[in-house]
Amino acid sequence: MSQKTPSPQTAKPATEPSTPRSVADLFSGGRLTAIPRKAARREQLLAHLAETLFVQDRAYTEPEVNDALRTVHEDCSALRRYLITSGLLTRTRDGGSYRRAGVPDSAIPGTPPAA
Repeated sequence: MSQKTPSPQTAKPATEPSTPRSVADLFSGGRLTAIPRKAARREQLLAHLAETLFVQDRAYTEPEVNDALRTVHEDCSALRRYLITSGLLTRTRDGGSYRRAGVPDSAIPGTPPAA
């Protein structure tokens, strides 16, 4: 008896290529079910929150930031900290004003990278 090995054309790959999951998978009924533990997934969520909850070129007070974040999750403090540390929101030194971070100059074609 001879065993037939599958040809490369008929062999199935061991793992399917991963496709990026939608941020919508993290929500149920418009609310965030949990803050992702994996950094890449959390960054994906934070980018979504920054884009959808905060307008470019507008200053926000801390209570306004908290209120916006509470619309999706009760732990607004953790989300606010993650947004700041990821660079998606900026905060003044006194913590009185927050802004959605702009596109870095290096990402704009024709501008020299920051020194």
